[in-house]
Amino acid sequence: MIAWKRLLRTLSSERFIATRDGTDIAAVDVHYLGTGHVTGTVFLFASAGWKESDVEGLLRSLDDAMLPDVDLDAGSLSYTVVHGEVWGQFEATATKTDEARTPTSRSP
Repeated sequence: MIAWKRLLRTLSSERFIATRDGTDIAAVDVHYLGTGHVTGTVFLFASAGWKESDVEGLLRSLDDAMLPDVDLDAGSLSYTVVHGEVWGQFEATATKTDEARTPTSRSP
């Protein structure tokens, strides 16, 4: 069974992480457009062993669990699906002088 957790919420977007048996298996960014349409990007983690036929079930699970105001069957929701590996988290960090910021890598 897939468990969903909201990681981030703004006025017009959200980020979710999907886990199965305590392991991260996918991430989804959702953007609420002014037209009432919702668009998103689904990131399927290669280590989870996804098959193309699994995608619809994953999207229905997210729709049912986390998107009560959106209906996948109504056609107001569209996704781009990406399959791959997580290489790390990159973020800006201050230098000693605090004048410049450089990207660094940190493993998840």
